[in-house]
Amino acid sequence: MVATALSTRTDDSPARMDGRMRLVLLVLLVAQFMLAVDFSILNVALPVIGEGLGFSLGNLQWIATAFALAAAGFTLLFGRVADLVGRRRLFLAGMALLGISSLVGGLATGPEVLMAARVAQGLATAAVTPAGLSLLTSSFPEGPLRAKALGLNGALMSAGFTTGAILGGVLTELLSWRWAFFINVPVALAVLLVAPAVLKESRPEIRPRLDVPGAITVTGGLLALVYGLTVAGEHGWTDPVALAALAAGAVLLVAFRFVEQRAASPLVPVRILRRRTVVWGNLAGLVAFVTETSLVFLMTLYLQDVLGFSPLAAGLSFGVLGAGTILGGVYASRFIGRYGSRAALVAGGLLQAVATLALFGLGDDRGWLWLLLAATFAGGIGNMLAIVGFMVTATSGLPDSEQGMATGLATMTQQIGITMGTPIMSAVVVTSTTVLDGIGLAVLVNAAIVFAGALAAGLFLRRT
Repeated sequence: MVATALSTRTDDSPARMDGRMRLVLLVLLVAQFMLAVDFSILNVALPVIGEGLGFSLGNLQWIATAFALAAAGFTLLFGRVADLVGRRRLFLAGMALLGISSLVGGLATGPEVLMAARVAQGLATAAVTPAGLSLLTSSFPEGPLRAKALGLNGALMSAGFTTGAILGGVLTELLSWRWAFFINVPVALAVLLVAPAVLKESRPEIRPRLDVPGAITVTGGLLALVYGLTVAGEHGWTDPVALAALAAGAVLLVAFRFVEQRAASPLVPVRILRRRTVVWGNLAGLVAFVTETSLVFLMTLYLQDVLGFSPLAAGLSFGVLGAGTILGGVYASRFIGRYGSRAALVAGGLLQAVATLALFGLGDDRGWLWLLLAATFAGGIGNMLAIVGFMVTATSGLPDSEQGMATGLATMTQQIGITMGTPIMSAVVVTSTTVLDGIGLAVLVNAAIVFAGALAAGLFLRRT
């Protein structure tokens, strides 16, 4: 057996989950799965929502963008707030906000109320995701049990993205788009009823001050970055508004680094940013999320614009990808326990790269559907192996008091990766004269990025 610094279990760590651990895991997995569903559940319903509430075509995409801006922009701040005020407290507050905002969104009669509800849902996601992940990592000792918990969490989160697309289409077609909001309410209520009796509070005895300058610069930088990426995806990478926003985001994030060097209680200590596992682990995670979420976009284009599938049929086709991610998440803990998280990042990335490269062979008739299903299934396994490896790597070797900050960084990586992927691949697709040729070129770029990420993880993450 190969032992690594990232997968070593201490002698006094339990070998199996007890009843309480299973209950903790169930509560946290249900919450994280619901959050993942929210990312994609409205995508299919956007045209129907626009007609029902009077959104203009140009403003329709802001229903998704408003959620992404709040979720990505505030996640690092809330990750640190969880360390300071208590992870369980922030988790419960976020779940309550999610339930209330979902009810308001489902009852909305105009664009303004719906947009406010989406922003609130994004803020709730920014609070619950890092708080939930830090509760998970601090509830399970570093080693096989934590890897197993993170594997199941990653599998369900990835499956949630796929489920959201399918569920959104089914609810919109059979009931109403409003049920894409209402479905969150009973789930949030159930979590709020069970969680206080299951989850233990965790916060430092001496509460340090919140790094306000750091919070302002990093939140502003992330908001500007996500906004710039969104505008670039809509209007192109030469759009002056997109370039200005991206430049402002870069300046604020650089300023954040200098602020943290001088802060008495920094939001993210500079020593953490110098840790090899944190830096390269998060970079590998960024690659995993950028490439897989953008590949879903590319295959959606292929299924609808090339093969002529309906949105619902295209969504159902990704059920195979969801099955691959679940299998990868379940198997990841065993793989990491035997070979280490570095090997998971490399092996998962290589499998995903090969599977993505195979999609270059797709043709313009439905006889090629078998290749898409087989490649996305294999790629889903590889991608989830890499994602779990990223989460284990990025949160290992840090004390429980800093797990909120570590998972906040990891969640920020996830949110930015999800946001970046589609604009990048859209820009590649439009460079070709036909949709199929553009998708083929984007597939090659996607595979190259995955391969580069796997190579970097192998070279720069040391094995003991």
